[in-house]
Amino acid sequence: MTRVLWLTPNKPENISVGRQRITAHLEERGFTIDLQAGDLPTLRKALYDDEDYDVVVGTTRAGAIVGTAISVLRGRPLVVDHIDPIRQFEETSVWPLAFFVKHFEHLAFRRSAHTLYVYPEEASRVRRFASSASETNLGVEYDRFADPSQEVIERAYERLSRFDLHENVAIYVGGLEPIYHIRELVDSIDHLDNWSLLVLGSGSESEYVEQAAEVTDVTFLGTVPHEDVPGYLYAADVGVSLVDDPNTLKVLEYGAAGLPTVQLAGRAEARLETAVEYCEADPKSVSTAIERTHGRSVDELREIAQDYSWESIADQYASVIAKVVNSATSDFPSS
Repeated sequence: MTRVLWLTPNKPENISVGRQRITAHLEERGFTIDLQAGDLPTLRKALYDDEDYDVVVGTTRAGAIVGTAISVLRGRPLVVDHIDPIRQFEETSVWPLAFFVKHFEHLAFRRSAHTLYVYPEEASRVRRFASSASETNLGVEYDRFADPSQEVIERAYERLSRFDLHENVAIYVGGLEPIYHIRELVDSIDHLDNWSLLVLGSGSESEYVEQAAEVTDVTFLGTVPHEDVPGYLYAADVGVSLVDDPNTLKVLEYGAAGLPTVQLAGRAEARLETAVEYCEADPKSVSTAIERTHGRSVDELREIAQDYSWESIADQYASVIAKVVNSATSDFPSS
């Protein structure tokens, strides 16, 4: 039985759930997974913990950096799970921090026995430092969103019945950070008639959303259990994603749930093409796109979502982990 210490970014529960989905599928295959936050307490614990592992998996950014340190300290092979492009961090952080994080990631790639990366734009950077690397994807539990259980639907409707929602509902699920243009999304409701905006998530913009919910047609539920998200999508008419990112999990979930989707114009256009409605990061543009996409066919987006299952992605991770563990004695990079 392969024992895996998997270190993830320290994000709010139910916001970043992809790694939980992969590890759940790995556990079904017989792996033992210890999923922990990649932070200083975890690093300190690793210095004294008697728990032994066969491999350390570190998800960027913090998980990979802490995972590198633990890999060295415990003498265990490292797999880097690189899911976020450095560009996003450089755009949202002060340059000294971004500089150091970028170079710590380079150390993680160099230390890794294998690095899996999601974004093709990161391929050259990863392969410049990693001795072994392969491209992977983000995924979706398609059936859970395409055909949610009656229990999940009823839980969502029971909670939503406490609010005075309009006939038409736009929904956003995810992190509430400036990179996701949350303020522009919230302000778009002022340009819509007979629409409510349902927001699920948490982050630094939570207070702005809460204040808007007091005076506008915004309903803010905060974070909800991820297993309940399909019920809320079932109750909505349009999904919205305003991040300049072609690999956003929420868009796949919207598509699986059969929701016409509004996506920020930019990098996603090459991947999604005509499957979604595009807008600019401007409240009026967002509201116009919401109205325009309402009722449009979602068949094309559904087909895209069907191609990305967490189960198939977990197969790739299982193969990489098994290969790394099996070859650790001969191929593990020296510290």
